[in-house]
Amino acid sequence: MWRTWRDAMEIALYGDGGFYRNAVPRSDHFRTSVHTSLRFADAVVKILTRIDGELRSPARLDFVDVGAGGGELVEAVWRLAPTELRDRLVLTAVEVGDRPSGLTEAARWRSEIPMSIRGLLFANEWLDNVPVDVVVRTPDGPRLVLVDPAGRERCSADLVDGEWLDTWWPLSTVDDRAEVGRTRDVAWACAVRRLAAGAAIAVDYGHVRSARPSAGTLTGYRQGRQVIPVPDGRTDITAHVAIDACAEAGMRAVPGSVEVATQREVLRSLGCDGRRPALDCARTDQVGYLGRLRAASEEAELIDPAGLGGYFWLIHSVGICSPVSLHGTIRQ
Repeated sequence: MWRTWRDAMEIALYGDGGFYRNAVPRSDHFRTSVHTSLRFADAVVKILTRIDGELRSPARLDFVDVGAGGGELVEAVWRLAPTELRDRLVLTAVEVGDRPSGLTEAARWRSEIPMSIRGLLFANEWLDNVPVDVVVRTPDGPRLVLVDPAGRERCSADLVDGEWLDTWWPLSTVDDRAEVGRTRDVAWACAVRRLAAGAAIAVDYGHVRSARPSAGTLTGYRQGRQVIPVPDGRTDITAHVAIDACAEAGMRAVPGSVEVATQREVLRSLGCDGRRPALDCARTDQVGYLGRLRAASEEAELIDPAGLGGYFWLIHSVGICSPVSLHGTIRQ
């Protein structure tokens, strides 16, 4: 059966027997910043602490992890949060799959984002899995790309309404491809609307209008390897996020402070610099030196501009100053 990529992704990822419905740990298929190091969770705790200060230590402080996977980030935030913060912290993991065994009892497991959040909504590599239509430029104009269960493609007979494309991803050359990010814009706007006060942060690989890839970015991951995207329920299907379009959609939904920066910029501002410890430390404290060396290696991976450090952070603050101080490096 031929379907649009948007419909095929929805079924393959979230339908019965879909990729995100099965019990196989996602870390078996791909590795995110959360899986790389506790330094990432430590940075999230620092941001959460700043938000708590901006909100003047409310009786209840929310941490909502959207697209929580196996609950690794929620668990780490709970472990790393200072006692004074933990006493008021309400943890919510938002995920379509079943609650993993062993997750801290302090965390609620939900399939939907809570209606009202005071604190931090954090979405790490969530938007890239929101299903999108794929289009290709033909001599007659942009057309939807259809796909069958084996991953074979063909063009639909109908031309595409080009409003979103004209604004965010114009296709000027025949055979150019794009992913229509309107569904991601809607998803992010809906998430931001749940924020009563605090910050909503999306972390994802993405692009901006000045640097859209002409061939699109749709791809698949299986068992730790990048593969051809096939909507078979056994493959993670993903595409980069038009981060500037999402930023504007969030601002239209809920006015606030909206900032975009790279993960490298954000984490370095939070003290994650990847610098190796002085070699002299090895002479006086070999065990401590090895621990600091391992930490530096993990930090270096998180801020590598050619890898995780090149991810975008979209930070939407409501009722508070930005919880991330980037000393002028932020791009509005």
